[in-house]
Amino acid sequence: MACSSSRGSSRPARAVSRSSRGYARLWCVPSLPLRVALYPGSFDPLTMGHVDIIQRGSALFDTIIVAVLENVSKEPLFTVKERIEMIQDTFKTSDNVEAAAFSGLLVEYAAARKASTIVRGIRAISDFEYEFQMALMNRRLAPTIETVFMMPAEEYSYVSSRIVKEVASLGGKVTGLVPEGVEARLLERVRER
Repeated sequence: MACSSSRGSSRPARAVSRSSRGYARLWCVPSLPLRVALYPGSFDPLTMGHVDIIQRGSALFDTIIVAVLENVSKEPLFTVKERIEMIQDTFKTSDNVEAAAFSGLLVEYAAARKASTIVRGIRAISDFEYEFQMALMNRRLAPTIETVFMMPAEEYSYVSSRIVKEVASLGGKVTGLVPEGVEARLLERVRER
């Protein structure tokens, strides 16, 4: 007997139980919808704090989409394409982590990607007020999309893309603050400037 998933879920669509005589019985169970989360940000550059949130988020959701914001009002260090490449390189062995660019309203992009959850990282109390306001506005715009706050591991609680760029531009060491591949690109980019 074969069970199939009608919704394309990555979770099993069957369960096995043992009868009193030890025979295995296969039961088809309804598939659950995929749990898709969106983790938005500029990721300019990707830091180990981001990596920590993405890794832990990928354990909670079937798919986590790292949504790179195309923000025309900011002068980024890396292009959107470069940031996506760095994320893809960092997570090349993770089959449930995707990276994609987005612009416009986050909740509209989340709905288009069928994401039921927005993941936001919070480093300190100072992050919370802004993130809380954004979560409430997102709930008003799209009541079915939840926002989940995650704190990075303690060793990354002070790490931000802005601080990493500043340290690198002043010749400081950023080893351990960004993935290895990102570090090489970051040091090359700040030397060019």
